[in-house]
Amino acid sequence: MLNNAKKVKTSDLELKDRLVSIQRVTKVTKGGRTFSFSAIVVVGNEDGIVGYGLGKASEVTTAIQKGVEDAKKNLIKVPVHKGTVPHEQSAKFGGARVWIKPAASGTGVKAGGAMRAVFESVGITDILAKSKGSSNPHNLVKATIAALLEMRDANEVAYQRQVNLDKVFNG
Repeated sequence: MLNNAKKVKTSDLELKDRLVSIQRVTKVTKGGRTFSFSAIVVVGNEDGIVGYGLGKASEVTTAIQKGVEDAKKNLIKVPVHKGTVPHEQSAKFGGARVWIKPAASGTGVKAGGAMRAVFESVGITDILAKSKGSSNPHNLVKATIAALLEMRDANEVAYQRQVNLDKVFNG
């Protein structure tokens, strides 16, 4: 799912982790019930780099640690322009659909729980977002990351079109 062009190495990054959700899973066996936990975690440096991970273990703290380690392996770079995203974008993953729109300065993060964790980890301070369909936090996080992966800033578009921005803006 992650393309190699936007992948980031973890060296020299101050990453903060946010717990999105914890699920308790019960396995019924002949000897009784066995409980285990799965945790989805989002990490980011609040300056355009974000990643998500899933950890599973028999204890909550171990599951969270495994999730953080997994998230650090899947870091991507996202274009952030003046605290918001460069353009409108939608994406889907499984049954979860997300819609993201840039917002004016001072608007804040208008997004639901799983999406909010991703945006705050990226460092986006002003955004309008809507989730439709499934509210499963795993799929919502993956759909939000997919939408952010498709974001392109003006320099990237200009490079692809082979346009000199100085000529366009300065005559």
